[in-house]
Amino acid sequence: MLKNPAFYFNSDVCVGCKACMIACKDKHNSPDGISWRRVAEYSGGEWIEKDGGYEQNVFAYYISLSCNHCEDPICVHNCPTKAQHKDENGIVSIDADRCVGCHYCEWSCPYGAPQFDEARKVMTKCDFCRDYLEQGKAPACVASCPCRALDFGEFEELKEKYGEHGTIAPLPKPDRTKPHLIVEPNRHAKPQGSDMGIRGSRVSNPEEI
Repeated sequence: MLKNPAFYFNSDVCVGCKACMIACKDKHNSPDGISWRRVAEYSGGEWIEKDGGYEQNVFAYYISLSCNHCEDPICVHNCPTKAQHKDENGIVSIDADRCVGCHYCEWSCPYGAPQFDEARKVMTKCDFCRDYLEQGKAPACVASCPCRALDFGEFEELKEKYGEHGTIAPLPKPDRTKPHLIVEPNRHAKPQGSDMGIRGSRVSNPEEI
């Protein structure tokens, strides 16, 4: 079993097909409205006057995101019933028997990972496909990616393999929770905090995530 599992995402090869989202929903039989892995599109640009003419700087790229099983998970700190917890393997999970559906974890998480199950009246989230890890298998999202944009492994080993990359827009600053996530920037990536997106700092497809 992996210790401190982490995800790696290569934004430069992701085509936004959402196969990872579908695989996650299928594996966990998630109800409508709940997607533990989501694919956000960040796009924008404009026409710029230059040397008596005009040129454009239009860009678009995708980010596949789920729970990052953070080093310092703020969702765990803010859960009043201790339903949200980080186990000995570094996986952040929710104990449905202790969850009262208060949404504190959802409101705290800068990545929007915890999501409310209306039918069960409890919060839910990615568990890193714990059962697959115990069988030595890759999480469903990683295994399903046709472009091999996703990878997984122990956090320190992934850093050695891929290096440590800076955060890109529209992701939040990592210093708040220290996410176990490494993102390979897209060649058109904008820096964290950029307001060049069509909706400013927001993603272009909020209805899909």
